[in-house]
Amino acid sequence: MLIKITSLAALGLLAVAAHELPDLQIGAALPAAEVKMKDVSGSSQSLKEVAGANGLLVIFSCNTCPFVVGSEGSEGWEGRYPELMAYSKRFGVGVALVNSNEAKRGDGDSFADMQARYKDHKYNSAYLLDEGHKVADAFGARTTPHVFLFDKSMKLVYKGAIDDNVANASLVKEHWLQRAIDNMASGKPVDPATTRNIGCSIKRVAHTH
Repeated sequence: MLIKITSLAALGLLAVAAHELPDLQIGAALPAAEVKMKDVSGSSQSLKEVAGANGLLVIFSCNTCPFVVGSEGSEGWEGRYPELMAYSKRFGVGVALVNSNEAKRGDGDSFADMQARYKDHKYNSAYLLDEGHKVADAFGARTTPHVFLFDKSMKLVYKGAIDDNVANASLVKEHWLQRAIDNMASGKPVDPATTRNIGCSIKRVAHTH
């Protein structure tokens, strides 16, 4: 299974290599803060509106990637979402899941699919449809999942992966995101501030000019 995951990661990373995406640096301001996105509730929200008093966690996610939803021999990271969301909110950090898979709206990542997954997997945060992957492009988000954590000033303090073991939560040795939230909340430097995001490529569509 490890070989399978590694090969999938390589494919995902290669798939986005052709896209000229920004590389959001630690300390950068929250991009696309005012862009309204449709939430599974039917309302429209911006990331600025989702943010909590002490920060904002943005996870680019989807319904179809095995790194999110799991596959044979691997749990995927999605099962850890509800706990992470609750943990973030205890520290006053708002949480937004963002689905930017525009090229898969007819193949598992439609708005109706998002609503069903939100309910079935007990998400307790905003789950937003990023139309035309505008927000993902502004972030330079490359994979599902891809994590970005902002402090109360909406400055980026951590980006990358949730932890070091997608296959099995019980075998995680490095809880990178949780540690970043802890350090941010206690005023300590976030270290590491960047880890390698691993996942499927965000399924973008070609823009016509």
